[in-house]
Amino acid sequence: MVRVVLVDDQELMRVGLRMVLDAQDDVEVVAEADDGAAAVERSRELAPDVVLMDVRMPGMDGVRATELIVGEELAKVLVMTTFDLDDYALSALRAGASGFLLKDTPPADLVSAVRSVDEGDAVVSPSVTRRLLDRFIGTGEAKLRDDSVLESLTGREREVLINMARGLSNGEIAERLYLSEATVKTHIGRILAKLELRDRVQAVVLAYETGLIRPGTE
Repeated sequence: MVRVVLVDDQELMRVGLRMVLDAQDDVEVVAEADDGAAAVERSRELAPDVVLMDVRMPGMDGVRATELIVGEELAKVLVMTTFDLDDYALSALRAGASGFLLKDTPPADLVSAVRSVDEGDAVVSPSVTRRLLDRFIGTGEAKLRDDSVLESLTGREREVLINMARGLSNGEIAERLYLSEATVKTHIGRILAKLELRDRVQAVVLAYETGLIRPGTE
């Protein structure tokens, strides 16, 4: 059973999400919260598997709540946003969210995303992540990190990371680099372990922050 906490300042949105999730045999909504502070409190009390988090809320927003929940290892966070080019969503990914969804995501995709996050996968369209990063870094708001953090990677691992950041799926990376998909998955696992990252979303963010790939490059 995947235990979920719903966080949104709009009650109608929470009601709709609860109806979708509670209709599943393997998902249970254990609590709701209408702001970030309440989300953190519920997570500390209940230790849910996944927190479905709105990012734009009065008081403590979803970004800060995500940072606290992930930092304390209370739960995995899947953030929701109205706009796919949303600096709040990017900030939540940087804070450790396992991905984000648009609020108009079809119910079946929402349920699939919750299950995937619970299983340890990142849920976010690579192309949308890239557009977010292009916008954020292109404005000069983000400071690039020292690329020495990448020195532990082999040449092949750097190639895989670059292609991840370009928005390619595992299958597409395998085809481009003439590897099996299983080998690509192994490389990704090693990349995450060496760089001490939670998932491929954070790997893509790091690739941009270190200048391994630049906005608009192919």
